[in-house]
Amino acid sequence: MARQALYKRRERLDEPGLLLAFGAANTDELAERALSARPGRAWCEVVQRTSVLEALEALPGARQRALERARAALRGEFDVFGTRVCFGEGQPVDWSRDPVSGYRYPVVPVERLRLAQPGVDPKYPWVLGRLDCLVALGQGYWVERDEEARRTFARAFVTRTLDFLQANPVGQGVHWTCAMEVALRAANLAQALVMFADAPEARRPEFLVPVLEALAEHTAWVEAHLEDHGAVPNNHLVSNYVGLLVAGLLFPELPDASRQVARAVAGLRAQMVAQVHAEGTSFEGSVPYHRLSVELFTLALVVARGQGVELGLRYEARLRRMYAASRAWSSEQGLAPQVGDNDSGRVFPFQERDPREQGYLAPLGAALFGLETLAEGSFPDEAAWLLGRSGLERFRSLPRARPAESVSFPAGGFHVLRGAGAVVTVSAGLQGQHGVGGHSHNDKLSFELHLGGRPVIVDPGTGTYTREPTVRNAFRSTAAHNTLQVDGQEQSPLDPNRLFALPEAARARVQVFQPGAELDRLTVRHDGYRSLASPVGVERTFVLDKRERALGVTDALVGVGLHDVVGRIHLPDREARLKAPTREELARALRVPAAPRSFASLGVELGPAESPVALVLFAEGLEPRLEPSRYSPGYGLVEPSQVVVFGVRVSPPAWLRWVVVFK
Repeated sequence: MARQALYKRRERLDEPGLLLAFGAANTDELAERALSARPGRAWCEVVQRTSVLEALEALPGARQRALERARAALRGEFDVFGTRVCFGEGQPVDWSRDPVSGYRYPVVPVERLRLAQPGVDPKYPWVLGRLDCLVALGQGYWVERDEEARRTFARAFVTRTLDFLQANPVGQGVHWTCAMEVALRAANLAQALVMFADAPEARRPEFLVPVLEALAEHTAWVEAHLEDHGAVPNNHLVSNYVGLLVAGLLFPELPDASRQVARAVAGLRAQMVAQVHAEGTSFEGSVPYHRLSVELFTLALVVARGQGVELGLRYEARLRRMYAASRAWSSEQGLAPQVGDNDSGRVFPFQERDPREQGYLAPLGAALFGLETLAEGSFPDEAAWLLGRSGLERFRSLPRARPAESVSFPAGGFHVLRGAGAVVTVSAGLQGQHGVGGHSHNDKLSFELHLGGRPVIVDPGTGTYTREPTVRNAFRSTAAHNTLQVDGQEQSPLDPNRLFALPEAARARVQVFQPGAELDRLTVRHDGYRSLASPVGVERTFVLDKRERALGVTDALVGVGLHDVVGRIHLPDREARLKAPTREELARALRVPAAPRSFASLGVELGPAESPVALVLFAEGLEPRLEPSRYSPGYGLVEPSQVVVFGVRVSPPAWLRWVVVFK
């Protein structure tokens, strides 16, 4: 409240103040001081263009990918969580409209704006308002060879920027309701302006003056509305600091830049320790949000390094481990499991990526830090843009990393078994965000199975946040995960009025983690059903048998009373059918350690009928059935799928066993 009160009393930066800050006698000299007299070390500086282009030329299709992004931005075309909207080249953008519901947020002071509306999602207009479309136009300006086409991109940059600033006055409308969005917009605007520093269109006073004033207003707003006052600061606060750092380092002459940069540096150092476990996993309790955090901390490091600002050895060491963690759970196709929320968030989307994709992070980290333990796959577009030729040379000089191995991250609650072409990622840990669980799900002892890089058994994802609270909670529920549900109860109570809280109740933890050359064994348990009238404890053991190319699962229930127990196995599609096992499949399943002595007559075959990928066999008495379900591979995306359901009525102690045989 004090920060915001001081903000309201401050004098807004005007043209005379801007000239004074930059030491310019007039607006022509302002362009020279702001855009020409630059140190040239940040990735987006014009003098870095040759280095970036050389790196891009070494990547097949990279230049064309950049041009496609730029041309889409030129057309005013946006992919808003799978909904494509196009406003037309040179036409104004309807910045405040949610394209799914059609609702348009009024441009009124934020204190009078009602953000939560039934059936409406502010994240959709926020996607437009982050202005990464300006960076996309900058990509086109850099890679385009035709001078007239380059000028077209420059004119579009000017038009689109002024359109946003005029349509969204400071402190008014949906784009000023979240400091994270304001901060990321400031970072994108600052980087894009530097990319266009040699464009005559960007140097004109009628454009440059309001844009520099807008940067000052954005950073002042963020500083006054830092998101450090909630139950626990999270990725929003990191975004606040990244925006202050990037804008302040790229335009240090702005009146408050030195203070804001100092605050951001201190804040980022502190939040790296507070929000990233020593093992390298994000405290969010979400694998997709881990990707967002990696990009946030990386952008800060790259820009800070370029301007000679140190974020510290501890910061860099923990960021290295974040890259290693992402590599640990990414499949051969680069896809990561959807443990926890997935809002498809990115920070530097130089290339369009699947919301589940994280495979590009390891080679980016290898090039950034010169680490051979991350040197796998291809040099990504992101590394070419951020690190240029030197990053490419560093990556090429590294010996290839050894294949990723099984690993347990007890603090993050993620445990990965690898081998025989399989990646099994299990969720078993405390709720994220120090127990608040804002992006956690009731997924304890649940898992994802990827075979040959392809998701075969999946976490159904997130669906949406505030647009449909019932859908939000359905995707967070125990029934939406590959785990046991006892007596229809939730592992942890879901409060319908708290869409971003899931307090600790299950106390999931690891009992045994034993990786090996032929067998990986993981035993995990939770106490989510200890609160029942007849308490029950659940323990699940995974055995990845690399000899038989199979995954064995044993659920043990300990307690008292008679209970209805239902297990579920969620699939990414409708490509599954009941099928009797072959003699060879049955023999392999029986050889898996702790397999049942006999199996039900029908199992569930996964994958297309003409090229199946696995067969799930259940112990006799666990008769499986297929039911319709939903799969959300990214925020706002919901596709029809199937779920395998099996259940029994038991009196503990009891054991439920099943085996997945890989094709």
